[in-house]
Amino acid sequence: MTTKLILLPLLAATTLSCGGNKLEADATGTFEAVEILVSSEITGKILRLEAEEGQRVEAGAPLGMIDTLQLSLERKQLEASLAAVTSRRADITKQLAATEQQLTAAKTERERFAQLARANAAGSKQVDDIDAQIALLNRQRDAQKSTLEEHNRSVAAEAASIAAKIEQVIDRSRRCHIASPITGTILVRYAEPGEIAVAGKPLFLLADTDQIFLRAYIPAALLSRVKLGQSARLLSERAASDPPREYAGRVTWISERAEFTPKGIQTRDERANQVYAVKIATRNDGWLRIGMYGEVIFAVE
Repeated sequence: MTTKLILLPLLAATTLSCGGNKLEADATGTFEAVEILVSSEITGKILRLEAEEGQRVEAGAPLGMIDTLQLSLERKQLEASLAAVTSRRADITKQLAATEQQLTAAKTERERFAQLARANAAGSKQVDDIDAQIALLNRQRDAQKSTLEEHNRSVAAEAASIAAKIEQVIDRSRRCHIASPITGTILVRYAEPGEIAVAGKPLFLLADTDQIFLRAYIPAALLSRVKLGQSARLLSERAASDPPREYAGRVTWISERAEFTPKGIQTRDERANQVYAVKIATRNDGWLRIGMYGEVIFAVE
């Protein structure tokens, strides 16, 4: 977000007529607004750009589109890769079914031989052999399960990586849609449909003209009368035959450093004076324009 600075006119207190009353201005300056340079966030061909100079737009209003064909194809390719990777995921229950079946059969066989041994119809060695077989099958099942789980973790990690790439493509596609970041007025248009937009390339300049500021410079002698939040009266420039419009304002910024009067001042002696920059905010009724001259009268507090 940037604020355009504009050279200012005479700082000397001036006198104007307002409804027959003489009002002495504390300082003069020019009106400015918060300006945003909207740039392309992605490289591609501009398909449309509906940002006309002087047009008022609402925050979030769609104003243009950059070609998304290549991004769409890339997304399809990644989605196909994700489906292929996901299909490699092992079903552990099915893979271990055969071993589990052998274990169940071995346990049944052991119980039968154990009963025969208790009836002295079979020897204990047969029971011991079956116990050894059961232990071996248990180890095989655990090893097989561990291998399958490791395989599934690898598949899940690969799938997560592809899914993240898909999200990146979706985000880049979303950035192809050009929208107004704020409610304001289009000041300058820098691009046209058919041109190639490059990431960072300016598309248009937008200003919040609902709230506008008078930037003025005050001498050090007046600084003790001005503070943040102080109310003020702003008088806009009009035709010589018309009285100036008056607006209620509030001091929103006072420079911490003194500086020499800008070169727009007419005489060398006046430019040699050190002054402080101030900003007075007011709501715009539609009559105020960026760069218009105005005067400020600070309220006595």
